[in-house]
Amino acid sequence: MAHQNSTLAAALTAPGADNGAIANTTQRRALYLKMFSGELFKGFQRNTIARDLVTKRTLKNGKSLQFIFTGRTTSEYHTPGNSILGNSDNAPPVAEKTITCDDLLISSAFVYELDETLAHYDLRGEISKKIGYALAENYDRKIFRKITQSARLASPITKTNFKEPGGTQIRVGAAGTPAKSEALTASNLVTAFYDAAAALDEKGVSQDGRVGVLNPRQYYALIQDIGTNGLINRDVQGTSLQSGQGIIEIAGIKIFKSMNVPHFGQYGVNYSETGLTAPGNTGDFVEASMANEHNVTVNNYGEGSNFSNSCGLVFQRESVGVVEAIGPQVQVTSGDVSVIYQGDVILGRLAMGVDTLNPAAAVELFAGTATAPAAW
Repeated sequence: MAHQNSTLAAALTAPGADNGAIANTTQRRALYLKMFSGELFKGFQRNTIARDLVTKRTLKNGKSLQFIFTGRTTSEYHTPGNSILGNSDNAPPVAEKTITCDDLLISSAFVYELDETLAHYDLRGEISKKIGYALAENYDRKIFRKITQSARLASPITKTNFKEPGGTQIRVGAAGTPAKSEALTASNLVTAFYDAAAALDEKGVSQDGRVGVLNPRQYYALIQDIGTNGLINRDVQGTSLQSGQGIIEIAGIKIFKSMNVPHFGQYGVNYSETGLTAPGNTGDFVEASMANEHNVTVNNYGEGSNFSNSCGLVFQRESVGVVEAIGPQVQVTSGDVSVIYQGDVILGRLAMGVDTLNPAAAVELFAGTATAPAAW
């Protein structure tokens, strides 16, 4: 057996090493782990739209965060000679909302080192994106479900003789069947958006930050009728128009599309149901189950039956509040653990909670029933 000659050893180039430090495996892989962290965060950001559309706060050193809701104040005539020491009715009324953080949300994968060696593509980068997608999907779904709940609630201000507006529910199209066909009709959606804008105006909700979120099929049905259905920003064409990232507006409401908004008790459109014709062999993409995604004693996000007639949302950022104790992060095993298992566990994690803030800033679109869906 030939002996290795150290004088003929090749000079190792380690693209994953930090400043050329290659004394051990951990040093040679240092930059690979950092690259993965970036991949996860990009995967999260590219697939979440709700995070930046609502009120968000960071939670530190506690299990919940307090929000203060202030109602309207009044005006009164001054009586000559009287001291001015505040309104006689003690306005404005104030209510408290405490939002609690859910349990730790995780998504993980074990990457076998030999598989990485044999793979002809970036295995960790691909897995990291999927972990980011999983966290973002759950994040958006919780927010949209809470906005739906907010639209069904009364104002948190209950002071006697003070009338504060609650949420709004608007039917898309006529009552009755087929409900899902009504919700995919562009003219019905345009009318509903104008009604939603008027309701928000009447309730004194700021125009800043008003958005709408529709199922993709609804969004594309809407933009196909541009030029005749009242859409603003008609000059925006091509990929920008079709992106679904708030490019088009109706009545000052920027419109987004998302597969995570509740659509008749599920995520996606089920073409096997009455009144709809499938455009072709679309495959199985509908997630039929909408079970409550967390313990109802903490933040109740509702069951699928609570959304059986829901078909879109219009809201302003004050409608719900989000608290984040741990933003989207990545953790990767190394050292002795990697040696024992000959691979690494890659973990994405997130700790957040969502609850209602100002119901007046939330509008639920529903179809198929004359009676608006009930709160839960």
